[in-house]
Amino acid sequence: MGLYAQLEIDFDLDIVEDFINHYSIMCENLEPLIINLKKEDAFEPNIGELFRIFHNLKSAGGFLKLDPIVKLATLSEDVCEEARVLNGPASEDFIDWLLLISDQFDAYRLDIENDAEYFSMLNPLIIKVPLDLEKDS
Repeated sequence: MGLYAQLEIDFDLDIVEDFINHYSIMCENLEPLIINLKKEDAFEPNIGELFRIFHNLKSAGGFLKLDPIVKLATLSEDVCEEARVLNGPASEDFIDWLLLISDQFDAYRLDIENDAEYFSMLNPLIIKVPLDLEKDS
């Protein structure tokens, strides 16, 4: 039984469809928000929006018992929380890392939509959280 089929069994179909729709929208929004972290004047609102998205993914994934999504969202939220006190712009390492995060969330989305038996393997580069989140002035 695949991921989607299991969600259909465990939860109301409307809840599953709403989750997938919102999850897809959030995945689509990640990359532009991440790229805009290069701009000092766009850093604060974009890092705040990324934090909000990761928080929502963590909450929704937790409700649906989607542990890989919860774990990735928790890590992402924690790192963005650290970055929220910075002035920006983001370092290239941080932007590259967030793009890996975005790709991983998209892979998880496809896993659910394609009713894969298991979630895709986590990209091992995600474990290497960048030390410098802000670009050197």
